[in-house]
Amino acid sequence: MKTINYICLFLVLGFITTGEIWSAVEAPNFIVLLVDDLRWDEIGAAGHPFDPTPNVDRLAREGIIFRNAFSTTPLCSPSRASFLSGLYAHSHGIIDNTDRSAQSHKLQTFPQSLQQAGYVTGFVGKWHMGNDASPRPGFDYWVAVSGQGTSIDPVLNINHEQRPVKGYTTDILTDLAIEFLEKHGSKPFLLYLSHKALHPDLIQYADGSISDPTASKFIPAQRHEHLYENMPVPRRPSAFRKPVGKPALLRKIGDLPPLGKETATGDKTIRDRLRMLKAVDESLGRILQRLQRSETLDQTMIIFTSDHGYFYGEHGLSVERRLAYEEAIRIPLVMRYPARIRAGTERKQMVLNIDLAPTVLEVAGIKSEFKHQGRSLMPLFEQDANTWRSSFLIEYYTDTVFPRVLQMGYRAVRTPLLKYIDYLELENADELYNLQKDPYERANIIGDPSAQDDLKKMQAELKKLLQETGAPASRPGKPAE
Repeated sequence: MKTINYICLFLVLGFITTGEIWSAVEAPNFIVLLVDDLRWDEIGAAGHPFDPTPNVDRLAREGIIFRNAFSTTPLCSPSRASFLSGLYAHSHGIIDNTDRSAQSHKLQTFPQSLQQAGYVTGFVGKWHMGNDASPRPGFDYWVAVSGQGTSIDPVLNINHEQRPVKGYTTDILTDLAIEFLEKHGSKPFLLYLSHKALHPDLIQYADGSISDPTASKFIPAQRHEHLYENMPVPRRPSAFRKPVGKPALLRKIGDLPPLGKETATGDKTIRDRLRMLKAVDESLGRILQRLQRSETLDQTMIIFTSDHGYFYGEHGLSVERRLAYEEAIRIPLVMRYPARIRAGTERKQMVLNIDLAPTVLEVAGIKSEFKHQGRSLMPLFEQDANTWRSSFLIEYYTDTVFPRVLQMGYRAVRTPLLKYIDYLELENADELYNLQKDPYERANIIGDPSAQDDLKKMQAELKKLLQETGAPASRPGKPAE
């Protein structure tokens, strides 16, 4: 029976592959590990002093690390949809964290393409495009939490069955991911493991009410509760500083205090996030051991990344990670697959979350019927490409969770040297940064006479990107004024 399955897969792949045709036995497996809210600089391979991620660091040593990877929308639901679809948020339509359950059932994703080509596909973890935890198209095996889920004792939808499970969620999701590998690891497979960590839990009070999101708690596994207790927390030079020259952040909003040291992310929060990350890294270690035991490690492309970053007090910010600053848009991106990637490869080109879908499909040799706005990263596996994207679009359409970022929808353009942020709902609030001279974005130079040529160039580049990507003139779903 197994031989028949391999022959069928070979016939399917033979008709739909482009370029090099993989034999059935050579068809690569895929594991995507998506972490919630993980900054690019929180892994050891990016230079973190605690080195909390030895297993992620192993992927980097034995594969490729992208030093300039970005989320095109630094917000959970839109970014997750972009990873799966290869599209910008305005194209796939999941533009915020409101209940997009029905729409996410219609999302066209790369797992669907793999499934159609004969792959066994599994999703485990946090879907978070709406609160609906029911199975989505493109997956043969399904485990999901509702909405944000909880860090302890989650209620899971396991292949249509609601089931409460006792224990730490990161460990439970890992157990179920390994169960999928044990059942289906003899066939070409995709495992998409989307962790609840590092997202905090909302606090539910005795009367049933839910805390304000700013009062949520990061909950590490009990075994990690005292890790890093005496370690000094690393901070960037822009941390604890009041924003200067940033009208959008300097607005008076109700009773909210002005941004500064008092509003910045505290040391305990950062340590608790890193403690949660330790469990995620252990999860990866368990998966690597399982692949080694089954002798499928080198036949499996492993991708480790995050949906967006988090502020550690830069410009006085903490939970408002929707903004276009580097701490929110930059993400880790590490891949291991020795058949295509030389060990120890590093790339500095700007790569995006929308590049994941076309990359996986090209590595698999599958031509998708779906269009992508990202591009395959395979050319960067082979060589340090001279021609690559020179700019990209960042977009955010305001939501109602955090008062400080109300009416702060924007479209921005980033190049290797410059960043321009155009706020959609605020007048005289736009920002321009020279990232080469000011990598921490402390000086908004939009009014500087010497920067006017750069401003015009970036405004023109933004207009070009909006036209190329088909972005609407105003917020998607909102009539143009």
